[in-house]
Amino acid sequence: MAESAAVEFRIDRRSGVATYLQIVQQTKQALRLGVLEPGDRLPTAREVVEATAINPNTVLKAYRELEREGLVEARRGLGTFVRRTLGSAAVTTDPPLRAELAEWTRRARAAGLDKDDVSALFTDVLDSTFKGDPHS
Repeated sequence: MAESAAVEFRIDRRSGVATYLQIVQQTKQALRLGVLEPGDRLPTAREVVEATAINPNTVLKAYRELEREGLVEARRGLGTFVRRTLGSAAVTTDPPLRAELAEWTRRARAAGLDKDDVSALFTDVLDSTFKGDPHS
């Protein structure tokens, strides 16, 4: 039996984002970054509940959403497995780009911005850069 992939869900109860959507979003991020790859098994609902203290039905709802989107498949008695990845290979194979972003983030932090400030600034720039792009 396949081992669970090294993905740990972090639930922010103050974010205003539904818990199941946080699991969906974090799974998609792991797929984009290459943390999860086709064939990997997601943690079981029980494992997620033990790590996050959320309702098992919430985990199952998230996994059903991921299955509906064709990203994972449930195999009775075996678990939930990644079917396909997301994003471009450049996300994981372009260390210089990642290093530049990391350096920019360090400069933003040194300038006194907190995580939410950096996120808001990045999202604003991202949105304006991809404005009108049908692939975004």
